[in-house]
Amino acid sequence: MSIRISVQRSPRGSGPPRAALLRWVRATLVGHRPKAEVVLRIVDSDEGATLNATWRGKQGPTNVLSFPVGEPPSVAPDLLGDLVLCAPVVCAEAREQGKTTDAHWAHLVIHGTLHLLGFDHQRARDARVMESLERDILSRLGYPDPYKAR
Repeated sequence: MSIRISVQRSPRGSGPPRAALLRWVRATLVGHRPKAEVVLRIVDSDEGATLNATWRGKQGPTNVLSFPVGEPPSVAPDLLGDLVLCAPVVCAEAREQGKTTDAHWAHLVIHGTLHLLGFDHQRARDARVMESLERDILSRLGYPDPYKAR
């Protein structure tokens, strides 16, 4: 398996180590893509809010945004897409939900990577499939079920 990630941090030093990010992306791609490139950008609340308004028309920052590359694959056949994670939102959600920040980061990287693969949760059936995949991947990595009430 050849998975390459590029990590961009704004502000510098925020978010988990690159090795953890690579581990979570790689675990998600097993069985889906033997080769892939993913760009992960970890942003502050201001940049997160700007991107969320620009691309989703929603105010305020969100935890994760996924930007799949799409077509044409001949230009960059291994490029899967970009993930943008808002560090302050991820950390605040972890506290609010009583989760470790590491487990919540892992969940959101996996969730966003599944979006890059084409999974979504707009319909109930699709949400069940995606959440099941998330649970399985997180369990393999030693993390608890993110949907189980604490």
